[in-house]
Amino acid sequence: MIERRDVFQAIADPTRRIIIQKLSHGPLNLAGIIEDFDISRQAIAKHIKVLNECGMISITQKGREQVCEARLEQLDEVTHWVAESRKLWTQRFEKLEKFLDDTSSE
Repeated sequence: MIERRDVFQAIADPTRRIIIQKLSHGPLNLAGIIEDFDISRQAIAKHIKVLNECGMISITQKGREQVCEARLEQLDEVTHWVAESRKLWTQRFEKLEKFLDDTSSE
């Protein structure tokens, strides 16, 4: 079975969220991404691979370097999900509040 990766998997890990944030300021090569981390190059490469598979970044070859660039439009899926979830839970809490008000006045 092939594992499908999505934007939620990409943002689930704090290291990947930091990488996305760094790339949101502009494209970087692997050395530029690694410089602020206290983990191995190999570990960062695995996170980069997941981000690429999730569609959160694109990787292009420029000479001998691979340059990573954020694809922030992928975060629209998260924004939509959060908005819909907020709407659902707001409705549920409003119903609960009404129920509690109705039962306390009896």
